[in-house]
Amino acid sequence: MRTPLVWAALTLALPLWAQDTCPPTPAFSPCDLSFEMTAAEAEQHPNPFVSVTMHAEFRSPRHRTVMMPGYWDGGRKIAFRFSPVAAGEWTYRLTSNLASINGKTGTFTATESDHPGFIRPDNLRAWSTTSAKRLPHLWMGDTQYTFAWLDRALFDRMLESRAAQKFTHIRGLVMQNKRDLPPAFAAPDQPNHAHFQELDKRIRAINLKGIFVDLILAGDEDHLVKVFPQRAQRERYLRYLIARYAPMMITWQGVQEFEEYTDGRALLKELGQYLKQYDPYNHPRSTHTVATSAPLLTDGWMTHVIYQSSSAPLAAVERQVYQVPMVNAEFAYEDSGAGKSHPHHVSSDEFRKRLWRMTMNGQYPTFGNTGTYGGKAFTVDAKYLDSPGATAMKAWFEFFERTRFWELEPNFELQGGVSLALPGIEYIVYLENGGEVDMVTERKGYEVYWYRPATGETIKEKKDYKGERFQGSSPDKNSDWVLHLSRDGRKESMAKSWKFESRPIFQQEPERTPAKIPFEIEEPKSDTLPVGKPVRFSAKLTRETRASKMMMYVWQAEATADQQGYRIIGTTQSGDFTLPPSFARNYPAVVNLRLYGLNGNGKLYQLDRVIKAEK
Repeated sequence: MRTPLVWAALTLALPLWAQDTCPPTPAFSPCDLSFEMTAAEAEQHPNPFVSVTMHAEFRSPRHRTVMMPGYWDGGRKIAFRFSPVAAGEWTYRLTSNLASINGKTGTFTATESDHPGFIRPDNLRAWSTTSAKRLPHLWMGDTQYTFAWLDRALFDRMLESRAAQKFTHIRGLVMQNKRDLPPAFAAPDQPNHAHFQELDKRIRAINLKGIFVDLILAGDEDHLVKVFPQRAQRERYLRYLIARYAPMMITWQGVQEFEEYTDGRALLKELGQYLKQYDPYNHPRSTHTVATSAPLLTDGWMTHVIYQSSSAPLAAVERQVYQVPMVNAEFAYEDSGAGKSHPHHVSSDEFRKRLWRMTMNGQYPTFGNTGTYGGKAFTVDAKYLDSPGATAMKAWFEFFERTRFWELEPNFELQGGVSLALPGIEYIVYLENGGEVDMVTERKGYEVYWYRPATGETIKEKKDYKGERFQGSSPDKNSDWVLHLSRDGRKESMAKSWKFESRPIFQQEPERTPAKIPFEIEEPKSDTLPVGKPVRFSAKLTRETRASKMMMYVWQAEATADQQGYRIIGTTQSGDFTLPPSFARNYPAVVNLRLYGLNGNGKLYQLDRVIKAEK
């Protein structure tokens, strides 16, 4: 849901720098306490970023204590930023190796607010707000890697456009590895204060539009480790970011493409544990990836999975395996005229189709246009802000905010399209090329709507449907269509007596008994495979049924002893895969080759085979 903006007027009145107390502060809005080191302390601490220790303990009206690290903001400035999460009187106490602030105490008042709060995973695969109202949150993101470095006028125009288009997230980099932009850190222990002060202002501006900022800690290709080669430096960096940005509407998005990091899994576990330990607001945590961040879930720090993939089988299979929210950060970038540099840069029509295909697998979308996303090969240009893809995203949002999107799950009881459903309440079917639908439903009365994603046109059939098997055809076969069966009256009554979960969600256990699995691994035939070279793979059906003929396949490879996590190496029944050198640290490596199959009825199967990988 979009964030109400009434509270924004109150927040705008807050000074960026307070003194040693906060004025009356709306709940979930940041307040800054600031202090100055004495001349003697400044002389004793020539680099406060390294040598000054400090944290504040904030105590709520109900006696809950929230601990926040403080941060150095250049010169003699020491700051503590905090957002109260409930109305009432709060107290605080400071602890530091600076005698001038150590032991300082104070009080301030948090006022009632209509701010929805931050967000958290809920109902297993959905999002809700942290305010007392616990509202469902519809995640729809935009990519703007360089939002912190954009010309301010261009940034303001971008923000106005994205707010009007109803985006609820903007993802971007805290640090970048472009040589033509000023660095966030001149050295591991020297933050660029001007950069972070401007970043503060921009995140505040984005938040005031009701939009969350998905903060990417660093770029790809070992960028974060190159800037902070030592563990202690990385911990200071994370504490610094938490001190500045945890009180704001943010999520943590790790690094770009963790698989491109040397020992990326261990690094992300380290960073994730710091975020989990020091962020008192427990903001959502994950990382960007070349395919899926799901291999890191078992390390215990992630709250959701991020994808960079348009593969329907990958999304469908992992939806059955993991019970966490799933956000697709790069299923496609739209080329509406700026150009292409990667295979996933696609036309506006193809972007829209991928958007809806991805949605039917239960993923939340993130947009990108090659003219606005801030990639290395492109200059950001305001003329692409109102592209057809951005219009398609707005239409997508307006469609799903009318649904119970937080309870929809993939539906397999149909032919002719792909579907999400809350059985007995509403059914949504996407038909990429139009055509006919044959679908099993609960015997209720439903209004019947046909929605054309390309134009936003909605056609309501004059006659409602009641039955156990819907059969119908799209208005034409000239474009993609969405069928929506909806019990509008029932949904309205459900919203009046609020309940977040109206049905239980079950996770199936994959069938692993070979005799019960209707396929086998036909290729590769050899038990020893080369790394970095194409290898033929194929699965062979051993029992053909209607469901098995619709099987979707996902191939994984994992060198379990090296603990780098599995890699996705194929998402088709047959083809060629290449074992990436980075998936193991020591060769020859013992590899678990795993094949998942998801049949047309939603039944999941799993085959495992042990092979050896050699360079």
